[in-house]
Amino acid sequence: MIARRRLAAAVVIAAALGTGSWLLYRHLHAAPEGSTMVFYGDVDIREVRPAFNDSGAVTAMQVVEGSVVKKGELLATLDDTRYAARLAQARAQADSLKATLRKLLDGSRPEEIVQARATMTALRAIYEKNKVVYARTLRLLPHGIASVEDRDNARAQLDSSRNDFEAARQAYILALKGPRVEDIDAARTAYRAAAANVALAEREYADTRLYAPADGVVEDRILEAGDMASPATPVYTIALTQPLWIRAYVPEDQLGKVRLGMAATVTTDSYPGHSYRGWIGYLSPTSEFTPKTVETPELRTALVYQLRVYVCNTRDELRLGMPATVHVDLNQAPTAPGCGPADASRP
Repeated sequence: MIARRRLAAAVVIAAALGTGSWLLYRHLHAAPEGSTMVFYGDVDIREVRPAFNDSGAVTAMQVVEGSVVKKGELLATLDDTRYAARLAQARAQADSLKATLRKLLDGSRPEEIVQARATMTALRAIYEKNKVVYARTLRLLPHGIASVEDRDNARAQLDSSRNDFEAARQAYILALKGPRVEDIDAARTAYRAAAANVALAEREYADTRLYAPADGVVEDRILEAGDMASPATPVYTIALTQPLWIRAYVPEDQLGKVRLGMAATVTTDSYPGHSYRGWIGYLSPTSEFTPKTVETPELRTALVYQLRVYVCNTRDELRLGMPATVHVDLNQAPTAPGCGPADASRP
């Protein structure tokens, strides 16, 4: 009796192992059906883990797990107090230097030229008067009518008025010529440096906002408001909705039947009766062994190549890890890969 039970158990175990081996083989290998090849694989997608470009305290988290986000949608924010102050300071400095440059480029106003001419004329009259006074003092000095002190005072007034007139004359000449080219170039360089500082401050301020890099679904919310963020710390894990593909394998002896760009039809057990248009977008340049530790002439057909069948998921039904079946017509005419509006109404 015990021997029979052991025999029955061995039969059941052998049957289970055989069934499991067949399912594994079916999953990893293509099944040719006349002019059609069938592949079995799983839905695969890419994931991104966006992070802030600077360090700071998180002030707000805008989305939660399961949220559908669009590219450019606001996800989280950092404390922007010091960045806003730095930006305001940079803008004020740039505005001041811009005004200085504009003043130099505009040159002297007509009113300034008129004023400079009037000042020069008035100081010339004073200078001419002092010349006359000094000359008269020199003539009167030998006759004792003017003293040495009178002569010295007249000479001092003459020298002072001459200097004032010369300064006014140079100012009038400069008003006519306008600013020097070197001064304009220096002012322009200073303004450009200030404008660059403004651009940097604006970028630093913008980096306090984290936006979705692409369309996707939030899988994990890693940080919370109040946490300290840094460029090395992801804030979310987002599963991208595009591109989406089926990861499958083609045996080495069937590899020559498939090529990049071939159209495919994808079906799943989750949505019976629904099909999805796709195309072969990737064939691995390297092979894999199934099982990986065996390479014998008898199991050489277990040499497989990974392929990716990109699929149109316009109805948003396919999910990561979902088993899928891919049908490829080997006699198809060349077609352009890609998704279109018609895929949304595909049965």
